[in-house]
Amino acid sequence: MTHTTLTSATATAATTTTTPSGLRSLYLIRVIFSLIWVALVLTTSASLVSTDRPTAIAAVLLIVYPLWDVIATLLERRMAGNGTPNRVSTVNIALGLATTAGMIIAAFSTIGKALLVFGVWALLSGAIQLAVAIRRRRTVGGQWPMVISGGQSVLAGATVAATSASATSSLSTVAGYSAFGAFWFLVSVIALSIRGRREKG
Repeated sequence: MTHTTLTSATATAATTTTTPSGLRSLYLIRVIFSLIWVALVLTTSASLVSTDRPTAIAAVLLIVYPLWDVIATLLERRMAGNGTPNRVSTVNIALGLATTAGMIIAAFSTIGKALLVFGVWALLSGAIQLAVAIRRRRTVGGQWPMVISGGQSVLAGATVAATSASATSSLSTVAGYSAFGAFWFLVSVIALSIRGRREKG
């Protein structure tokens, strides 16, 4: 979940040379980032509803979230270390950059439009995460949390986008999305750790 996963959990992609220990480290970084992001949203911007214009703080938080997903994907690509760009990660990076640009525009409009952009991104990035996690099951293992997170991101993103114009929609919605994403990344860290210990044993 990105984004999210909101999740964001967000989706990442890598080649089959990515190590479980490397994924654990990156997932843990994602957990920390998401928790900090959620805390900032809840303490500064949770009361903003769809018709409100984003404050400067809210705008920065909304723009940073998809941009961070791009950075995390680039880190994972570098961690793979074989020099061959992965097509799925390239798509994810392009999607994150497009969403960041969309958020910059939405930041001068309303929270509702920002939620629409966020929801569409969460849906698409969740679909990418789901596809990558399914593929990784054979090479890395311990991916069932990411499968669940990706599917949840798709559903959550669709819901956020569909209800973005509702008078009751607010930034607390995306904070919840990100909190769930942090949870599933943490579960994935634990799952990969258990798998690693079993293989060593």
